[in-house]
Formats: sequence, structure tokens, C-alpha cells
Amino acid sequence: MTEAQIIETIQARIQRLGLARGNGIVTGIGDDCAIFSPRGSANDLVFTADMMHQDVHFTAAEDPRDVGHKALTRSLSDCAAMGARPLFCLISLAVPSSETSWVDGFYDGLCELARKRHVIIAGGDLCRTAEISCDVTVCGEVPRGQALLRSKARIGDRIYVSGPLGKAAYALESGTRHLPQARVGLGERLRELGVKCAMDLSDGLSTDLARLCLASGLAAEIARVPIAKGATLAHALHGGEDYQLLFTSQSTITLPTHVHLIGRITKGPAGQVKYQGQPLPPQGWDHFQKP
Repeated sequence: MTEAQIIETIQARIQRLGLARGNGIVTGIGDDCAIFSPRGSANDLVFTADMMHQDVHFTAAEDPRDVGHKALTRSLSDCAAMGARPLFCLISLAVPSSETSWVDGFYDGLCELARKRHVIIAGGDLCRTAEISCDVTVCGEVPRGQALLRSKARIGDRIYVSGPLGKAAYALESGTRHLPQARVGLGERLRELGVKCAMDLSDGLSTDLARLCLASGLAAEIARVPIAKGATLAHALHGGEDYQLLFTSQSTITLPTHVHLIGRITKGPAGQVKYQGQPLPPQGWDHFQKP
């Protein structure tokens, strides 16, 4: 089974048991964050959790400060995709008992980014394990009912990405250092401008755009892709961990000048994506498929 199929199976079970919504949860599995709507509040809260594991997301040879930075960036990017402002995070970390110096470096990188983004580190968990693993939960806030959703694309919407793609895939292939950045400020700005539909590019454009189209029950046609320096078209189409924002917008909305128009939302089979007229199968990252 693919990652998407496993998630669909889990989601279907939760829905059958009546555990998908209620207790303030208005949007759960299927978006970048879950949305919790507190009674009497002018804002909704969004929650996300992202794991990172040694030899899957990073190697022991990497600078632990970079690993800490990436660990928080992944969850901050989910907040950005919802148009939310991050508030605080919880860090769960599992390390071998001998890795105390690695823990110091990890928190150096994570705390530096948390200070920059004004994110409070509110707690978490720590345990001993054979290999390093971490999980970062972030809570953010967004004006009630205004969170950006994957399901809000409409026929005729223009499709944009926030920057050139393929940089992370090129860095992985070439062995060069790459520190991803979450587009938190841009996510909030897009929401303020009237954008309704967005997600972050964590698994590759071909895979993530198909997910957005599937959630909206529509298809997409892309004509061009901005490619990062040194990267190839394949990197840009299928490479993960760019953490750029992918979003759709009506032509009447005036957007920031640095975003890139790549195509349009169309009527068609839900989840179908075409690139320059040809079908573009999802070939991005999938934990349960061969790379």
C-alpha cells in the first residue's frame, strides 16, 4: 500500500467510529493541520505534528543544529500552509544515552529558529532509544473560519508556488548543505489577501498538487515550473522538502510579485495533474514506496 492508501484506511476507520470531529475539532485528517475552534474565541487554533527519524530524514553525520532547525521548520511550514501564526511547540526527542552533546546541538538549532519566529517551547518528552528520533507538535492561530484548506480550489483558479523548486532534492543528491525555511509570513499574507486554498510542498509538486486536487475534487494543468539553481526539472517536479507554498487564487486577487504562476485548476478526474498537456503521475516522496 502507498502512504496515501494507508492514511485513507485510517481516516475511514476513524470516521466510522465517529472520532473524526467533535469536541471543537472542525477539520481533522486530510489537511496540513487539524483545526480546533474554541468556544467564544475570535480565532481558531491549528495543530500539527511531524516526525523525523535517523537514516530516513537525516543522518548521524549531519550537524545536529541543522537537524533541530529542520525539525521545527517542518511543522512551522504546516502552519504557514493554513495561513496561521505559530504560537508554541512541544518537542519529543529519543536519543542514545551517549548522545548528550548531540542533544545540545539539536536544541541550539531549534531554539535559534524558535526565537526568530517567536515560538514558545512549551514542553515535550525525552527517552532513550537505539537511534535518534524526534517529533515536533506546533500550535498556531488563525482568524475563525479563515484557515487555508486544500479543499478550497475552484475551477479556473490559477495555481502558484511561492518560490523555485528542487533545491532540497539537488542538495541531497549533491551532498551540499540546505536549510529549508517555512513561509510563515507569506501564508498569513495570502490569507489576508483572500486566498482560500493552500498546502506546503513537503513531498514534491507532482504528489502534493495531486493531493490538493483530490481534496478539491478537481484536476490541474501546469505549464511551467520555476527551477532552483543547480536543480533539474525532475528535482522541481518530484523532489521533496522544499517547503514552498502551493496555492490557488482567483485572477481578481493581487498577489505578491515574487510568487510564480504555474498553471490552472480545471474540471476533470479528481486528483489528475497534467504537465504541458501530458499526464504527470505523482512521483514524489512516499514512505512506503521505493524511492
